[in-house]
Amino acid sequence: MANDPRAEHFWMPFTANRQFKASPRLLEGAEGMYYTDTAGRQVLDGTAGLWCCNAGHGRREITEAVSRQIARMDFAPTFQMGHPLPFELAERLARISPEGLNRVFFTNSGSESADTALKVALAYQRAIGQGSRTRLIGRELAYHGVGFGGISVGGMGNNRKAFGSSLLPGIDHLPHTLDLKRNAFTRGLPEHGVELADELERLVTLHGAENIAAVIVEPMSGSAGVILPPQGYLQRLREITKKHGILLIFDEVITGFGRVGEAFAAQRWGVTPDILTCAKGLTNGAVPMGAVFVSEQIHEAFMHGPESTIEFFHGYTYSGHPVACAAALATQEIYQRENLFQKAIELEDYWQDALFSLQGLPNVTDIRTVGLVAGIQFAPHAESVGRRGYEVFRQCFEDGLLARASGDTIALSPALIVERAHIDAMVERLADAIRKAA
Repeated sequence: MANDPRAEHFWMPFTANRQFKASPRLLEGAEGMYYTDTAGRQVLDGTAGLWCCNAGHGRREITEAVSRQIARMDFAPTFQMGHPLPFELAERLARISPEGLNRVFFTNSGSESADTALKVALAYQRAIGQGSRTRLIGRELAYHGVGFGGISVGGMGNNRKAFGSSLLPGIDHLPHTLDLKRNAFTRGLPEHGVELADELERLVTLHGAENIAAVIVEPMSGSAGVILPPQGYLQRLREITKKHGILLIFDEVITGFGRVGEAFAAQRWGVTPDILTCAKGLTNGAVPMGAVFVSEQIHEAFMHGPESTIEFFHGYTYSGHPVACAAALATQEIYQRENLFQKAIELEDYWQDALFSLQGLPNVTDIRTVGLVAGIQFAPHAESVGRRGYEVFRQCFEDGLLARASGDTIALSPALIVERAHIDAMVERLADAIRKAA
């Protein structure tokens, strides 16, 4: 592809296009825990694709389900029409969702799930007669997709600064929970930082609870570099939001479907929000799809007025797409049959021990792990922030490991089918890459 004029037509997302096209990294096959690149090399997938292929690659059951469905019916509308699969899938998902979150609205991505959740929150407050509640609160270093709603409540500067004058009004942010001074090299959830949740009380005092619709947070911030919630932090947010009648939204696009153990982080950490978003692992990354879970109470608030009235003027052409539903149903069957939601708990100690063996390597300033996810943070290069992280990422790929770079943090999030030998190989290759990039 290098110097190939055909490469110029694809404007790549979240990519340094000129840098990539001068030295491309191309994948053309995938099976189990491995990709195959265009040179025929086997590349160990340390990121489950992009946090999404939780059951591993090339699952025959998903392939066959998609093939059968697209041959039978490629598309059916869900505006004033329907087909059986989204009803079946919603019921299936309600079995594994946090207790009470048993109404499901389908989207096509995590970005759409985030924007949908924000719209549900605003419309719900209006439906119950609290229309003054229009303010939304996100968190610094948060990622909630790339819709205008998501980047408005999100807190990653590079995702916002080019669109600053067009972001949603009435947004505020909680402080992030990354505290290297007190929590560096903590295994599992950090001990310090629960008091950061109390900043919500300050925002309530500033803006008035009667003006705040919802707070949205990732239980674990993935895209910002695996930032974990301090012990008791999520519980404290839940207490404050309930106290003031504010909805709590969990963005579980990354943590959903077993990443930190259990089906969702809400269950692993014992905190049930009012609204929960997901995508990625819903279909094992095979077909784009997302979903928003809401409580029955929220759903019922919309079910008033004449029965012929549309209750919520929102949706997508592909909401509940039949092929996506087929992929999701097959994926959920794999998760259940292979008990994959427990793998992150069963392997957590081994995973942590392996990753913490990297402590002391050149430029490593922190290691954060929980479930089957890890963030390894590096001291920034003197020339530019993010350069060292990119160099480690690039070296990993040359050594046969796909990792994920977020600034100067390398993230790992392997498929839940990972075995100890795969973990050993990941850590060995990452260690070599760190030394070579020093």
